Amino acid sequence: MTTTSTTYVALLRGINVGGKAKVPMQTLRELLAAIGGTGVRTHLQSGNALFTHEDTDPAQLAEALHQALAGELGLDITCMVRTAEDLRRVVAANPFDMTGIDGSRFLVVFLTAPVPRDRLAVIEQADHAPDELRAGEREIYAHFPDSIRNSKLAARLTDRGLGTPATSRNWNTVTKLLELAGA
Repeated sequence: MTTTSTTYVALLRGINVGGKAKVPMQTLRELLAAIGGTGVRTHLQSGNALFTHEDTDPAQLAEALHQALAGELGLDITCMVRTAEDLRRVVAANPFDMTGIDGSRFLVVFLTAPVPRDRLAVIEQADHAPDELRAGEREIYAHFPDSIRNSKLAARLTDRGLGTPATSRNWNTVTKLLELAGA
């Protein structure tokens, strides 16, 4: 009997930002290996990892990583795990024409649940122009042409604003993770 492994991307929220929730990438790689991940690699210092695993449930892998981080470092960190195929879907489903868009000012907000359309429906996008967003399945695509720093729209794309755990990556990071995943 042969076993097959799936390629996954782990996205950790809010680590190594402003001196809080410090997670060395070597530790992250070791923790992913400890939960059965193979071929573990990290990208940047902001909580992006790629690995293969025989388990087929990304939610279980995310919970195992969450527990490993809590046990090893005492940190309560939101972890999301997506298959490389799902990341490919996210990139292919981008509803924005990326012509002329700076990838560092374009975010994908990854969610642990389907997009809460009721919460997005109350956002008057015209009030947030030139910032704009569009909903995907379990992600929100958002463009901040003048920077995310002072964006009132960005402030609404948080756990509190959306009612579900969320973590964001800019387009450059998302497409690089897809490339690294070989999907």
